[in-house]
Amino acid sequence: MGRVLKFYRTAAGKCLIEEFLEELDDRTLAKVVAVFKLIETQEMVPATYFRKLTDYKLWEARVGIGGQIYRFLGFWDKGALIILTHGFEKKTQKTPEKEIRKALEYKADWERRSV
Repeated sequence: MGRVLKFYRTAAGKCLIEEFLEELDDRTLAKVVAVFKLIETQEMVPATYFRKLTDYKLWEARVGIGGQIYRFLGFWDKGALIILTHGFEKKTQKTPEKEIRKALEYKADWERRSV
């Protein structure tokens, strides 16, 4: 069995990934969905699409299309389950610290509520 991607929801039920995806055009959304399926189904996912962020217990799904680069941060939970916290358009070489802080905050919230 492959990995399973789930989207983080706040205690109020808000899903930042779904909100981000709703803003994408159809072509970009199709590419994002294809990368998500690749992450779920391939035993060895190329680092081009999915990699661990150095120094953090976070992972990054990466999607590039037409010169735009989109990132979706997340973390592992209970074996093959990956929780994606939120997405953003990456405009710099390095993942912005504010995005990492958000993902860590959402991870801590998930862990508190998953007990």
